Amino acid sequence: MSAGHTVLFVGTSLTAGLGLNPDSAYPQLVQQKIDSAKLPFEVVNAGVSGETTAGLLRRLDWLMRGNFDVIVVESGANDGLRGTPVATVRENLRAIVSKIRAAHPNARVVLVQMEAPPNLGPAYASAFHAMYGEVAKESGATLMPFLLNGVAGDRTLNQADGIHPNQRGEHIVADNVWRTLEPILTRSLASGTRE
Repeated sequence: MSAGHTVLFVGTSLTAGLGLNPDSAYPQLVQQKIDSAKLPFEVVNAGVSGETTAGLLRRLDWLMRGNFDVIVVESGANDGLRGTPVATVRENLRAIVSKIRAAHPNARVVLVQMEAPPNLGPAYASAFHAMYGEVAKESGATLMPFLLNGVAGDRTLNQADGIHPNQRGEHIVADNVWRTLEPILTRSLASGTRE
């Protein structure tokens, strides 16, 4: 794209689009929305199945080599599935946002709310939920509402594993993301902020 505006999505199998045609992962569906809105942004999908916040932190230096205007961070779902202590996940998310800020001080950072499965108990789930808002607030990142709103727990919108959205579910996920992302992209262009 001639304007060179880029949105980087980093995340887990939910971002990578596990079990879907690569063109059906929500970042690619968001690209279609960007194109329809005639916004000069190109999406880069850097989702990796099975990745934890620690894994993302390890590969972040390599990811930060490009030029990005907006970086969407979807991380922590696998930590939640494993019952990783919330304090550990929080520290990793803080370090991830901090590294992004150091590499791209003018980029807008969006942190995607994720939730822990209920089988780990209400105390863990509550602390896990609250952590995202805390990290976003202290780092100045934008908090995006729960990625799987309207999709999680609905068998008709998920693949057989009950975790990963199917094609119909993925369109709802893309709509969820777009509600937060569109105004950020518009503001980014209006402010003319570049690296």
